[in-house]
Order: sequence, then structure tokens, then C-alpha cells
Amino acid sequence: MATDKIPLQDFLSRVPLFQGLSTTELDELARATTQVRVARGELIFQQGDPCVGFHIVMYGRIKLMLTSPLGGEKVVRIIGPGGSFGEALMFLEKPYIVSSQALEDTMLLHIAKDALFAELDRRPVLARKMLASLSKRLHSLMADVEAYSLRSGAQRVIGYLLKGYEAVGTGRFRLPTSKAVIASRLNLTPEHFSRILRELSEQELIRVQGRDITVLDMEKLMEYQG
Repeated sequence: MATDKIPLQDFLSRVPLFQGLSTTELDELARATTQVRVARGELIFQQGDPCVGFHIVMYGRIKLMLTSPLGGEKVVRIIGPGGSFGEALMFLEKPYIVSSQALEDTMLLHIAKDALFAELDRRPVLARKMLASLSKRLHSLMADVEAYSLRSGAQRVIGYLLKGYEAVGTGRFRLPTSKAVIASRLNLTPEHFSRILRELSEQELIRVQGRDITVLDMEKLMEYQG
């Protein structure tokens, strides 16, 4: 994993969280920001490592995961461009409770907590933005708990496919990462995930070609989800 300091004001000014900050304020954040390039498969941090700031994904994709003593893995989140992670633990001043790994070649920005805390003291609007971001994530977590507790495996998969469809606005889209990683994210085994995709294909609701998904019948797919 390589890190180096570069002028980052332009990058930071495009991050929704920091929009509206002055040039001077962006300069302060940039001085506390490190660009981190991570190769596919490389660990960014491990469970138990100290959290001294938070990350923003500029390009690429990473996963947050829990690992059992026997080596089993549960994917907690998949984060793509524009997404951030580590804020909650940064505020709690606790070590990471998950590990993070790059799913593809990725560039991150790491913003040191001391500089951010100073900016939060000066800019209450920034604090409100961070609260809104964390609240949105909590809402997403509650939706996950509902899905895992009350929805069948097929409903979880269809819900995921519908989000993919909505994100690109067309009937054909590509899964952002491997089926095994997505299955773990949906709390399914890879075999169960593949079986559900096969059943939906046999009912001519979708077509699967590797990681490419084509929605053939949106109305029936939504009815199937219930």
C-alpha cells in the first residue's frame, strides 16, 4: 500500500460533505489528508487497528468484513466511489471492529481526525452534514436487519437487483463485484445466491451472463419480491 501527499483541495471540494468550505478551510483539511493507493486484494486495515481518521473512496471499491477465528468471512459493507467509512469509530476513538480490503485497484483519501475535529468546531454546518451521513448509514443498517430477519433469500436478492437496476436506469447492469462477495453481503451462501439467480432466470424474470444482469420483466420481479 503506497501513500503520498499531493495537493487535494480540488478533490475535497467535490466531496458533498465538504462543499461550501472556503479555500482556506480546504487548505487546512488538505494538509491533514493523505492519498492512499491500494491494489486489488490488499488490506487497508484490520480489526483491532487504531482508527485515527476516516476514509473516502475516490475510485475503486472496497469491502468491510468480519472474520471468524476459523477464517470465515462476513461482508458488512461494499463501498464504491464517493462513499466513506470509519467516521463513527473515529468519533468514539475506538479501534476498528472490522477489516477492510480492496476489491479492485482503489484510491482513497484518509483525513486525520484532529484536523477534522478542529474544522467541526469552526463549522457547525459540517457537523450537521456528518450527522446526516451517519444517520443515513444507521437507517441503512436497520433496513439490513429487517431484510435478514423478515425477508426470504429470494426477496433479498431481488431487492439487491432492483437497486442495481435503479442505479443505472436501464434493464442491463453489471454486478459491481464477485457473486461470492455479494452473497456474503446479503447473508447468503454463494450456492444459495447462485440457486436464486438460476431460479429467477428459469422463470424468465432475469438473464444472467457472468456478472451481467438483464431484467426481463420488472413488474413480475417486483411482484415476486412482495
